[in-house]
Amino acid sequence: MTQAKSKKASTGAASREVGKSARIAVIGAGKMGGILLQAFLKRGLFTREQACATVQHPEKAAALSKSLGIPVFTDNVKAVRQADIVLLCVKPQVVRTALAQMRRALSPAKLIVSIAASVPTSYIEESVPARVPVVRAMPNTPCLVGKGMTAVSGGLHADADHLETARKLFEVVGRSVIVDGKHMDAITGLSASGPAYIYIILESLAEAGVKVGLPRDMATLLSAQTVLGAASMVLETGDHPALLKEAVTTPAGCTIDGILELEDGKLRVTLIKAVVKAAQRAKELLIQS
Repeated sequence: MTQAKSKKASTGAASREVGKSARIAVIGAGKMGGILLQAFLKRGLFTREQACATVQHPEKAAALSKSLGIPVFTDNVKAVRQADIVLLCVKPQVVRTALAQMRRALSPAKLIVSIAASVPTSYIEESVPARVPVVRAMPNTPCLVGKGMTAVSGGLHADADHLETARKLFEVVGRSVIVDGKHMDAITGLSASGPAYIYIILESLAEAGVKVGLPRDMATLLSAQTVLGAASMVLETGDHPALLKEAVTTPAGCTIDGILELEDGKLRVTLIKAVVKAAQRAKELLIQS
């Protein structure tokens, strides 16, 4: 867990306890931004009076405002001026443009939390006024059902209070952890891209169930609950996956034969290579944006 870089105590509204008096603006309330915003409101982290958002098109702004009961603008500056916490949810390639628009409304009293993939805090700090605290976050799509995993890391001017504020935001949609910024691309390749790998495994298990005679809906249910249960065992027991695997694998039993097939098919090394490749790609995205 990273230590705060700034030795000074937090000053300004962004350091207030989340949900007490801090106000939030979700810049780019699209897919992930919308998921997070709805979760904040549903879980009571922010009241409707404490939240606002932006989208690109007036029609969508009007519809979202009506459904959520909060102000939704097409003007990023207007939203930022009303906020203490700015949750930046735009696509990586438009981050610099969005920040250039918001620059005059930003100050060190506001906290920027960015979920833009592959965009480091230093990139954002170059585009905002001096000493504005920036936190980078990498959530994943299971945030939609409250089972997400989010890593957060602080920029040059983000202190312990800022990091804790960001962590609390993402705790309402799953689990969160504070990490060193150098790990964020690796985390993108593992937990951000990881659900796609698990869906392929789950789909394959279900297909296997159909192959051995199970109805497809039953095979899917059995596969999904098995994946959920296995993950829960790791999280709740704290045991190493290898130890939990041994508990299932009895001598001369069925499971060891299945494991041998997995090893013969190089599932283990293929998954490792997938994470490595995705992490490498995460490093390249900013260069190409």
